[in-house]
Amino acid sequence: MNADQNPKFNLRFVVNVLLKALVLFVILNLLFATFNPLPFLGKLSIYNWLVPGRARLPFGENPEAAYNLSLFNLNAMFAAHEIAGAHKAAEEYRVVLIGDSSVWGYWLTNEETLSANLNAAGLKTDGKRIVVYNLGYPTISLTKDLLLLDRALAYEPDLVVWLVTLESFPYEKQTFTPLVQQNPWQVQELIAEYGLNIDPTAPNFVTPTFWQHTIVGQRRQLADVLRLQLYGVPWAATGIDQDIPQYDDPADYQTRQEDFEADESFYDLTAPLTEQDVAFDVLAAGVGRAGDTPVLIINEPMFISAGENSDIRYNFFYPRWAYDDYRKLMTALSAENNWHYLDLWDAISPAEFTNSAIHLTPDGSTQLAELVAPAILEIARE
Repeated sequence: MNADQNPKFNLRFVVNVLLKALVLFVILNLLFATFNPLPFLGKLSIYNWLVPGRARLPFGENPEAAYNLSLFNLNAMFAAHEIAGAHKAAEEYRVVLIGDSSVWGYWLTNEETLSANLNAAGLKTDGKRIVVYNLGYPTISLTKDLLLLDRALAYEPDLVVWLVTLESFPYEKQTFTPLVQQNPWQVQELIAEYGLNIDPTAPNFVTPTFWQHTIVGQRRQLADVLRLQLYGVPWAATGIDQDIPQYDDPADYQTRQEDFEADESFYDLTAPLTEQDVAFDVLAAGVGRAGDTPVLIINEPMFISAGENSDIRYNFFYPRWAYDDYRKLMTALSAENNWHYLDLWDAISPAEFTNSAIHLTPDGSTQLAELVAPAILEIARE
C-alpha cells in the first residue's frame, strides 16, 4: 500500500492543513484587533467613482426594499455621500445641513428634501453658486449633530445650517443614538475639548474589548461596510434609498398624534426650564467647533395640535411650558452670544406634517426651503 492509500497518512495531512488554517485564522484575528483596519476599510468605496455619491447619509431599516442600511462607520458613511466626491470649485459657496430625520428627509424622496429644494432655487451670492449638502441624520440628539458637524468641517463648508428642536436638548438624549454610542472615542474627545456636561464613561458607550476588535468580533461591522458597497449598484439604478409607505386609502395614512393625555411632563424637568437643565453647552460647542465658519441655528418647524388637551401640549413631544421656556432661552442666548438664529417653530401649517411632529410633507419641505433661503443669502453676503 502506498502513502496515497494509507488512511493514517491522509488523516495526518488533513489534520496538518486544519491546524495551519486555524493558526493562520488566529494570527489574522490578532493582527486585525491590533491594527484595527476598519476605519481605513471604511474609506474604500465604490461611491463617487463607480456609482454616484448618495445625496444623504446611509440610513435604513429595510435594506432589501430601499438599497440602504444603517451603519456606524463614519468613514464609510461619508465616503458614500456625494460631498466626498465633490471638488469644491472656486465659484461654489458650500452649505452643509445638520440635523435630525426631518433634515435627512423621512418619508421624502431625495428630490423633496430641504437640501434639494434649496439647490433647486438656484441661489447665488457674489457670483458664486450656493450648493447645499444634506448631512442630516435620523435620531434626535445635539451630540450626534456635533459629531457629524465635526466630520463635515473637513469638506470646507462656507456655512453650517443646524436645525434643532427641544427634543434634541435633554442630556439623556445626548448618548441615546447608536451613532454616538458606537463612536465613543470621537465623542469623548469632543466632551473633553469643550468641557461638555456629558459623562465620558456613560454605560451606553460601546467600547469593544481587544477580542471584540478581532475579525470575529467585528464581523457585523465588516458586513455592513461591504453591504453598503453592494447596495450601491441597485441604488444607483433605481434611486430608491428609503422605503416610503404608499397608501391606496388616505384613511390608512399614519398621521402625527393630535390628542393627548392631560400630561405636562417633559423628561424629569420642572418649570421653569433653565440653561443648565438641557444641553445648550453642546450647541455652543458646535458653534465653537465651526470656528470662522458661520453657523445658522434654526429652531425647526413643528406640528401644533388643536386636539384634545392641546392647551397643555403642543404635540406629542412638548408640553407648552417647556417649549415656551426653551424658545425664550434660545432667543436670549442667541442674542447674548451673537449667534445667527432663525425661529421657525410655527411657520408651517399643521396640515403639512406627516407621521411625526417634525416630519414634513413635500409641500411643507418646499415651504421650509423658501423660509430658509433668505437667511442663507443674508449670511453669505456678509
